[in-house]
Amino acid sequence: MRHPAVYLIGAGPGDPGLITVHGLNHLRAADVVVYDELVPARLLKYARQGAELIDVGASASQTMAQDAIGYLLVEKAREDKLVARLKFGDPFVFEPGGAEALFLHEHGIPYEVVPGLVAGLATPAYAGVPVSYPGGGDTITLVRGFEDESRTSPNIDWKSVARLEGTIVCYASAQLLPQVLESLIDNGWPADAQAAIIYNGTLPSQETLSGTMGELLAAMREHSRRRQPGVLVAGRVAGFREHLRWYDSRPLFGKRILVTRPREQAPELVDRLTLLGAESIEAPMIRMAPPEDPDPLLQAAAAPEEFDWIIFTSANAVDAFRFHTNSEGTRSSRRCSHLAR
Repeated sequence: MRHPAVYLIGAGPGDPGLITVHGLNHLRAADVVVYDELVPARLLKYARQGAELIDVGASASQTMAQDAIGYLLVEKAREDKLVARLKFGDPFVFEPGGAEALFLHEHGIPYEVVPGLVAGLATPAYAGVPVSYPGGGDTITLVRGFEDESRTSPNIDWKSVARLEGTIVCYASAQLLPQVLESLIDNGWPADAQAAIIYNGTLPSQETLSGTMGELLAAMREHSRRRQPGVLVAGRVAGFREHLRWYDSRPLFGKRILVTRPREQAPELVDRLTLLGAESIEAPMIRMAPPEDPDPLLQAAAAPEEFDWIIFTSANAVDAFRFHTNSEGTRSSRRCSHLAR
């Protein structure tokens, strides 16, 4: 068995570019990639060709799912396969990475933990909210606002949390976020304190609500149909968003763009659109293939002076023309060298 056989990799908070170099290297080398539903699909394109991709994010019971995932990792490792276990954020922060590591240890499977960017710290940065700032308090408190899907209220000592100064960062489901706000306010956190709630953090679909604690609570009660979880940032630092927002001020932020280029030619355009803030959906609708009968093209290339114009409708046409003319020797290429692309 390889040492280690399983890598517990933090995939980061959503943006596939935020995975660490160490994590990306192990992902590329893996025979099997086991991932959760919050892991971005674009990150999976870095898996090597032929790697087995296993989605374990749609299980009905969290307890059963966790045991099943552990046995799956053990099974694949015992088949002498290198396993990359991709976890949202950091595998040891509000994720069951610790339980999976212990399961592997108990079954004699060597593993390595590859830390990732913690969503509670990276997501506010993408919203223009520094979780710490001189004069903004000396503490950062991370809170998970839910234990599992079966809970109806968070099991947290809110009185102790509300007494802390500085910044509170809380992960919570859409259903529990109003309760989190109420609990903080009821236990002494000022209703007029600045706060922000970030949904789909670090992604082109990111949405940020900002205001006072009381204003956010009223807004959440009014719009109760939201389903996705969010990250609450409470504290004076939330007021910096007005001045420091950078991600959602990009020119194409919030735009969804369908890219129909051939799959092998799409990545460069997708990367450029992503840098401008857009969400790109790859849907290849054309495929480049050689002509069944290249003779007409070869005949035309052999006598370009017989034509008034030769029009290339795309770079693909130029590449194909060059390929076929070069196959006839360099003389045809030289005779066409005066043609503009």
